[in-house]
Amino acid sequence: MKPRRARKTPTPPTASSADRTGAYAKAVVAGEIIAGPHVRNACRRHLDDLKRTDGIWFDPDAAAHAFGFFEEVLKLSEGQFEGQPFHLEPSQAFIIGSLFGWKRADGRRRFRRAYIEQGKGNGKSPVAGGIGLFGMTAAGEAGAQIYAAAAKREQAGILFSDAVKMVRQSPALAKRLEFSGGPGREFNIAHHGSGSFFRPVSRDTGKTGSGPRPYFVLADEIHELPDRSIIEVLERGFKFRREPLLFMITNSGSDRNSVAWEEHEHAVKVAAGNIDALTDPTYLGEVLDDTSFSYVCALDDGDDPLNDPGCWIKANPLLGVTITAQYLTEVVAQARSIPGQLNGILRLHFCVWTDAETAWMTRATLEPLLGEVTPQLGAKVWLGLDLSQNRDITALAAVQKTGERDGKPCFDAWIEAWTPGDTLAARALRDKQPYPVWVRDGFLHAPQGENINFRHVAQALAEYDRDYDVQMVAYDRYAFRRFEEDIAEVGLNLAFVEHPQGGTKRGKPTQAMKQAAESGTREPQGLWMPGSVRQLEEMMLEGRIRLQRSPVLISAIMSAVIETDRWDNYWLSKQRATNKIDAAVALCMAVGAAMGGAPTMAEPEIILL
Repeated sequence: MKPRRARKTPTPPTASSADRTGAYAKAVVAGEIIAGPHVRNACRRHLDDLKRTDGIWFDPDAAAHAFGFFEEVLKLSEGQFEGQPFHLEPSQAFIIGSLFGWKRADGRRRFRRAYIEQGKGNGKSPVAGGIGLFGMTAAGEAGAQIYAAAAKREQAGILFSDAVKMVRQSPALAKRLEFSGGPGREFNIAHHGSGSFFRPVSRDTGKTGSGPRPYFVLADEIHELPDRSIIEVLERGFKFRREPLLFMITNSGSDRNSVAWEEHEHAVKVAAGNIDALTDPTYLGEVLDDTSFSYVCALDDGDDPLNDPGCWIKANPLLGVTITAQYLTEVVAQARSIPGQLNGILRLHFCVWTDAETAWMTRATLEPLLGEVTPQLGAKVWLGLDLSQNRDITALAAVQKTGERDGKPCFDAWIEAWTPGDTLAARALRDKQPYPVWVRDGFLHAPQGENINFRHVAQALAEYDRDYDVQMVAYDRYAFRRFEEDIAEVGLNLAFVEHPQGGTKRGKPTQAMKQAAESGTREPQGLWMPGSVRQLEEMMLEGRIRLQRSPVLISAIMSAVIETDRWDNYWLSKQRATNKIDAAVALCMAVGAAMGGAPTMAEPEIILL
């Protein structure tokens, strides 16, 4: 297919039925096509941009040229689509039309970056493969280098394999392109007529020899990228191209300290023209980035994919085409039956950014427990202390018994937290957390200094000793030796009891624990995290604990993930958590202290000592 030349001067967009890009945008904005908030914003942006007079313009002929390549040249492979022409569904036409139809004043393509986030099974990889083949053969770029990139070469190979299969299905392409590698082992597609190629790449790209000079980069599964290294290497090569394109496709993720979340965040803001769009996706239409296009599928607040199939299409624009309602019905039933699969299903199929890949606790369980707690002065209190070594968060949790329900104790709980004030702003950027706001609102202490000053913590304990009947302070050995100096200086005389935070070791039992064991039939056991986590879980699931509302604690609980051993003992894992979970860990320790190491109904019999 001979590429058409870009127009030199803008022409007004037509209102003809051939303008499939605009037709989709109008249908979404009018509510004729159901879409989520960020797709609605992308469509509003498109329609507003059609009115611009500053050199940004839409060329329906250029969009139609790309449509023609997909639908007249490409053929699909595998399953029920084997050998069929690549018919673009309306949402796909909106994406393709936007990327290749929008121009700058000089006639070159407007968009240099695109971020596409959809549910699994909505044809992201075939679209990306088709874009790569278009860039290599029909976009008019001599020596075009097209790269399929991903966290692992095997993942990049999936997208590349889709392109290979489409080439083999298309007589027009098969006779013009050559493969390197045998059938099923291809590693390069070459278009010798233009000196162009298409290949998958690994993270080692550009480390040896001359750097790549990509025309199009097709980045797959952005949520799995460990860092920006491969994207940065490839984007540096864009300086050699007049119209480069970074086309990113992904499912939703779970790590908010990731490349994918940064791109998601930017994409959502750009579509809305609203820098606060993450928390309020209201469309404002400000021009934040004229070079980025986004199509981010998401549910609206209040949507319940487990009970309302009507919202499924917001995350699955190809529902009924490439993914069936029957399949999603079975997936939802699985999520109901196996709670451990819930977050993965929400993330992969309904575009929900979960708080953790395997979350410890759901928001539905946490929210009813949050409220205003009024501690009873002079009453008994149990404390859990999670000390940080240098620049993170030190947390102190307190629990106080308020009564019983069905023979089980009920508690009120609250936390205090400290972090170094001098590094607050930098760590807020690093951790993607509003630490300065938490400090301003009184939820986080930030005394001066670049490291945690344990003197402030010791003074807080002294106040607890003055105001309450402190029964026990559960602590982990990490950083405790340094804290002992501050304890001595303040003159504290409290019952400090070791509570290891991992799952492989118990603390030493206290005399009270030994006496409790002697009155029963079990061996005396000290505090340990798997037991404390289970005890807190039982309280939360049964509604026997009330938590003082605090964004520090909420963030910690919703970011927590569990680590499990072969005997199904589990504990909160700081290494795998998406954000700081010190407050949640401290709360577990305080609950363990209050329960005195008592076993739970679900506690395993095999215990690591």
